[in-house]
Amino acid sequence: MKDKRTQLDYCFMVLPGIIWLSLFSIVPMFGIVMAFQDFIPGRSWLGSKWVGFENFKYLFSMQDVRLVINNTLIIAVSKIILNLLVPLTFALLLNEVKNMSFKRLSQTVVYLPHFISWVILASILLNIFGYTGIANTVTGLFGGQRRVFMQNAQFARNLIIFSEIWKEFGFGAVIYLATLSGINPELYEAAAIDGAGRWRSMRTITIPGLMSTIVLLAVLSLGNVLNAGFDQIFNMYNPLVYSTTDILDTYVYRLAFLRMDFSLSTAAGLFKSVISFVLIVSSYGLAYKLTDYRIF
Repeated sequence: MKDKRTQLDYCFMVLPGIIWLSLFSIVPMFGIVMAFQDFIPGRSWLGSKWVGFENFKYLFSMQDVRLVINNTLIIAVSKIILNLLVPLTFALLLNEVKNMSFKRLSQTVVYLPHFISWVILASILLNIFGYTGIANTVTGLFGGQRRVFMQNAQFARNLIIFSEIWKEFGFGAVIYLATLSGINPELYEAAAIDGAGRWRSMRTITIPGLMSTIVLLAVLSLGNVLNAGFDQIFNMYNPLVYSTTDILDTYVYRLAFLRMDFSLSTAAGLFKSVISFVLIVSSYGLAYKLTDYRIF
């Protein structure tokens, strides 16, 4: 009876989470039917004309979709690669620092941007690179001409990628630092006795000790290939740089709320969700095969 009461307590504890998940994640999935309809707002989900896969055919015949998918892949893959390499490099360098006060201070400073909302951070970046921003002010001091950086399509894409890396690499480094703390210090002592320096120890002990974590994070990141960061890009892009910064999520948003084409936007969103689901399942399968990582 005591065990049953304990289990019942746990059930009541997770009940609010289950209700929230049902209301905001499961019930809205019935709206997927709009992708197969000529949906008319004001009617019920099943009250519009069924058109089968016509929305998907029309979607993939649009020139904009190819550009949007290309932008999504470029931005997302760039973020995935750099979000693996930059935190790893920072963690390796910070691990070699012997001054603990400086080490803790550095880790705190680079960790803080993770908690800044993209609404705030995007406003700061747009002000810095605006016509009257700091970047143009410094350029003017050296005799350069003022320009609006965020009207340059290539610059806008690079800023989106590298600002994401700057914001998140401190948080990503925490995983590597936690792994580093688990490496047996006796290995480093044995290497020092054998005459190995810091760089040799890093190559032969530290990096092999991190390899399983690196492989795991790399494999799990495959599920985010089509997630280029809606919050960030929505707050930073503008029509002048759509050619390099428009992604699937922002494109779906404009189809739904600017063009009011709910059927087409649902079809685009469903396409992205299906591909993402396949990638996530595949990534967890690879993670289990390569590193014996499992959820359950």
